[in-house]
Amino acid sequence: MAAKVEYEDDDGRVVRYVRHGNGGGLVAPGALVHEGASIAPTAYVEAGARVGDRSRVADGSWLDEDVLVGRDVVVDRNVHLGPRTRVHDAARIGAGARVGADVVVARGARVVADAIVPDGAVVGSLRRSTRSDLGIAA
Repeated sequence: MAAKVEYEDDDGRVVRYVRHGNGGGLVAPGALVHEGASIAPTAYVEAGARVGDRSRVADGSWLDEDVLVGRDVVVDRNVHLGPRTRVHDAARIGAGARVGADVVVARGARVVADAIVPDGAVVGSLRRSTRSDLGIAA
């Protein structure tokens, strides 16, 4: 398996992905994936996205630009997380789910398989906290 993979997007730009050390998934420049996370070989993590420790992104899934995934999150197979979506710690996204842009998935929340979550939705209840579950300042 090649350590780097190049793709030409629809606008003719070449994007050079690197394979994540744990799972071999494709990570775009500018994305940050914790070394303890697992990214499946056919999963993509786009620029600006961040994936926390012990999170797992399964085959065929795509984390769009600026997506934040907390710790201990499971993103099942063939999931799309839209731009700027936030998935808090210990959440689960079921296989085949389509999650729109600017969605917030609360800590421990579940998105069922094949769900379609519209742009800007909030899934689960968000508790007030002085810290972020995403490992960044609140």
